[in-house]
Amino acid sequence: MPLQNRVTPFGDIVATAQRGLFTGNRGIIHDPATKTLLGRRWASKAWLICACEFKGWHREVMARRSWTELFFLDEAVALAAGHRPCFLCRREAAQHFRSCWASAKNDAPPSAMQMDSLLHAERLEYGRKRLHPIALRLADLPDGAVVVSGGEAYTLRAGLAFRWTTEGYDTPETLRNAEWLLTPPSTLQVLLAGYRPVFHPSATTIDNRPEDARSV
Repeated sequence: MPLQNRVTPFGDIVATAQRGLFTGNRGIIHDPATKTLLGRRWASKAWLICACEFKGWHREVMARRSWTELFFLDEAVALAAGHRPCFLCRREAAQHFRSCWASAKNDAPPSAMQMDSLLHAERLEYGRKRLHPIALRLADLPDGAVVVSGGEAYTLRAGLAFRWTTEGYDTPETLRNAEWLLTPPSTLQVLLAGYRPVFHPSATTIDNRPEDARSV
């Protein structure tokens, strides 16, 4: 049976067999004896996106009293849930994320702690995932932004909308409207400033899509 360690774009941690491109963590939130989650869903403001492979290191998932290994379909989903790139195992991506953050906010490059503090305020509201108004037209949102339409999460890429499911992304759609933005506003600014997240292969943009699914 799958462990409860897959993260949805809404930030929930669920048990599903979905295979993802990235791991990450929010601190220690599991019991290694049972390999089940504790009542809390974070133990640190540092919500990270980590590489699944790094220097040949191997970890048995949820096997010890160390950070709880979480998994994401891709980086767009992880960013929407409120995570950011890790400065250890994804240093180049993390430095680029920070550079885009500074550019977007017209300020000095922030520390990891400064980014974590602001992201924590933007990703949560009364202990639950915070939903944000969409200030731009859908067509003007950057690749990697994740929105909510009809209660479902959609990742935007190349003018297409990909519905997140526990099996991966669904067939691309034309999304005419959306109610909320899942991606934290500061992360959205980072995407607008040029950060390009890594997408799952199921978020394909091949040209043999239906004609009505080629633009948002």
